[in-house]
Amino acid sequence: MAQQHTTSLRLRLQYRFDNLVAGGTTPLIGWLALACLAVVVPASAVLVWADRAAPPTFSGRLTAVWVSVGQTLKLGGAVGSPLYVLASVTLALVALLFVSTLVSLITTGINGRILSLRRGHSTVLEAGHTVVLGWSDQILPVVSELVAANANQRRSAIAVLAPRDKVDMEDEVATGLGGTGGRTGTGGLTGTGRRTGTGATRIICRSGPTTDPTALARVSPQTSKAVLVLPPDGDSGDAHVVKTLLALDAVLTRPRGTVVVAAVRDSRNHLTAKLAAGPGGHVLCADEIIARLLVQTARQPGLSLVYQDLLDFDGDEFYTAAAQGLAGRTFGEALLAFTTSAVVGLLHADGRVVLNPDPHTEIGADDRIILVSEDDDTAVPEPAGPWVDEDAIVTARPRSRFAERLLLLGWNRRAPLVLEQLDEFVSPGTTLDVVALGDGATLRTAAEVAAARSRLEVAFRSGDITDPDVLAKLDVPSYDSVIVIGETDRESAPAPAPAPAATAASAAPDTAPPAFAPEPGSATDDRTLVTLLHLRAIGEAADCELPLTTEMSDDGNRLLAPARAGADFIVSGRLISLLMTQISQSGHLADVFEELFKAEGSEFYLRPVADYVRTDREVAFATVVESARRRRECAVGYRLRAQAATAPSYGVRLNPDKRQRVRFGEHDWVVVLAES
Repeated sequence: MAQQHTTSLRLRLQYRFDNLVAGGTTPLIGWLALACLAVVVPASAVLVWADRAAPPTFSGRLTAVWVSVGQTLKLGGAVGSPLYVLASVTLALVALLFVSTLVSLITTGINGRILSLRRGHSTVLEAGHTVVLGWSDQILPVVSELVAANANQRRSAIAVLAPRDKVDMEDEVATGLGGTGGRTGTGGLTGTGRRTGTGATRIICRSGPTTDPTALARVSPQTSKAVLVLPPDGDSGDAHVVKTLLALDAVLTRPRGTVVVAAVRDSRNHLTAKLAAGPGGHVLCADEIIARLLVQTARQPGLSLVYQDLLDFDGDEFYTAAAQGLAGRTFGEALLAFTTSAVVGLLHADGRVVLNPDPHTEIGADDRIILVSEDDDTAVPEPAGPWVDEDAIVTARPRSRFAERLLLLGWNRRAPLVLEQLDEFVSPGTTLDVVALGDGATLRTAAEVAAARSRLEVAFRSGDITDPDVLAKLDVPSYDSVIVIGETDRESAPAPAPAPAATAASAAPDTAPPAFAPEPGSATDDRTLVTLLHLRAIGEAADCELPLTTEMSDDGNRLLAPARAGADFIVSGRLISLLMTQISQSGHLADVFEELFKAEGSEFYLRPVADYVRTDREVAFATVVESARRRRECAVGYRLRAQAATAPSYGVRLNPDKRQRVRFGEHDWVVVLAES
């Protein structure tokens, strides 16, 4: 009971104090003065009466108490006539009021400045930095790759602007990149901040809407070397990118010296975004690129590892080098003119990019060589011709094309693009079975997609790809290739069509297929992980390795995937992040990637090494390059089957030294850039 009474008294006192504070400044000052006097006056009286040297008279002691109180409260404690004492106290109060007001103003100003900095509203005073606009799951891959790209620079900065709290952004970046080596903070006028794993690169966060030109000025895009516009998550992500590009166009002066790179998800918004980006802007279409790579990787197992190595800054990347002594010589001769770089194309003086041109193409004096190299300073000409072993070069065995059985598990807005790409590569008579959740509402769209194919015969089955019974009935091991793409149980998907051709014929040919709702990354990856789990069980039961190519949204979920080491994954968010960072460092790479990913022209292939060189001896890689040249191809690396399950490269070696001698096996592959 006593404890309850004490607690109740404490709560009542706290309640009364809260009411006092809520009453305003005047009552609070009055009560504070009374509280001070209630403590200071008795204490001063005790000090005076306890002092042996105190005045003997009562009036004298009262005067001593007054002096003590005045000195304690900084009121002077003057002794004299009443008017003198009153004037002294008044002056002391005025001085106290002035000093208190001055301190209050200074404190308020400092607090306001600190609050403004914490809100991220100050201007970044940098030049040659990289600006990232927006916040999504791509932010960490983009920042980490930019940090890697700036690793050889003594001083660099990345400015991030997003409609989020500045401190939250700094904390998330610091957590995502680790806790050693670099800095995040306010930058500019306000210091450095906290250390993160960013080396010498400073990461500066600012808060504000990316569609507001005034807010854009906080990160100084006009003095930056590159601006990256990230597509935010949600239904209106592409529209937000377009508005951001329009705001950026209002801030940047023309002609632009800044590289602008953006990405949209839906292919129907690609042209709009390109118009908003203006001349010199580069806009990637995520759906088209992902669909293209899904199909290429399904046709060439292991190709995702090649692109991973090419697109990140940890290994070898695309660079350009001056023609120097190669002017007037042919492209075929240039293939063996570098021992530590792999030549793949030409950047002409007029800006045209040609990958894998005819070997007899003459190199102009103002042309630049496109090559794969470890860094821009390693692209040094050095003839590799002396290491070519003519006796080891073989003639490729003829390989006949045959009809295949393909399986597509899942359906999303990229599925029609996947079917379109597949139709360009497969042999006539190839069949594709599509299994996905579906309803009658999308039957017409699915039938139109199937009817438009000339080589590919498409059949749709409605089913839940996470249901083991549905997968068991498919006889998955009998398919030549299996593609798993993300879907959610709320998405529209094709339903079984009894007569696809007839249904397609009755549909209006110019009817645009309805847009699919954006797939939430977590939901789609969750279903994909469950599907992969069942597919692994099917493969183990059949004692075979399923030829799987999987699309995922989150790179973190890829690490959880129940798949064999070195399996092919196309992680959409990370892939687009890598492409954007590559282009931000060299604007002409946008044309290189556009040439690489379009339907016509050349692309990467993994082909049997036995079609190029003999496998009964060691050969220098220069021999492989020469053999590929005679087939009008550019050899850029190889993959060893014996190391296909060994991390981190999984047998892939790009841009090996052409003097390096390798003994290949019958089942190894050569990575070549060749015509489709």
